[in-house]
Amino acid sequence: MANKVTQKICDGVKKDVEVKTARNYVNFEAIAYRSQVVQGTNYFIKVNVGGSDYIHLRVWKKLPCDGGEIILSSVQEGKTLDDPIE
Repeated sequence: MANKVTQKICDGVKKDVEVKTARNYVNFEAIAYRSQVVQGTNYFIKVNVGGSDYIHLRVWKKLPCDGGEIILSSVQEGKTLDDPIE
């Protein structure tokens, strides 16, 4: 289940997602996520973008000693609530 930290990460990359997908999102709510620690943290996040439309994000958060920057790595469109986060 997503939390406030995950939503804050999503909010931080929303504009990058909109540029990458050439869409504007009114709804952008983190629903679920998983993470992987790798010289920072990779976040794989399921985001509801309105109704039954979902996207999956891969976001890398650098370590605090490296600036803690949040970088959008990839976006998968056309997902559903039941699709596993990969």
